[in-house]
Amino acid sequence: MTSAPDPTAGDVYSEAQAADELRQPLPHWRCADGHIERVFKTSGWRATLMVVNAIGHLAEAAWHHPDLAVSYASVTVRLTTHDAGGITDKDFELARQIEAMVMWQPTQPAGAAPDDGRPAYICRD
Repeated sequence: MTSAPDPTAGDVYSEAQAADELRQPLPHWRCADGHIERVFKTSGWRATLMVVNAIGHLAEAAWHHPDLAVSYASVTVRLTTHDAGGITDKDFELARQIEAMVMWQPTQPAGAAPDDGRPAYICRD
């Protein structure tokens, strides 16, 4: 049995509003079927597990839990606010944090890790 939407969870965005909200700050995310979604491509299983664990940490800290689809070289993240019955500001906030953490790269001072892709575990968009 589905519970009624929780008014404290925030206003629910329509799919058109959500798509507009994603356009600038989160261009690799998309809106579909009442959630926002992003696929992160990785270099393999170990990298996939690192991404899943990073997302898990952020989700627990935010007390907001995404659906994850995990495969050998990719992680699909789907966010929706179940209590509100759709996409809310909570979803965009967690998406921004996930994007920042997973895609973060340090600056490359002299003597740093090679810039030839060997140490990369995320496939850049």
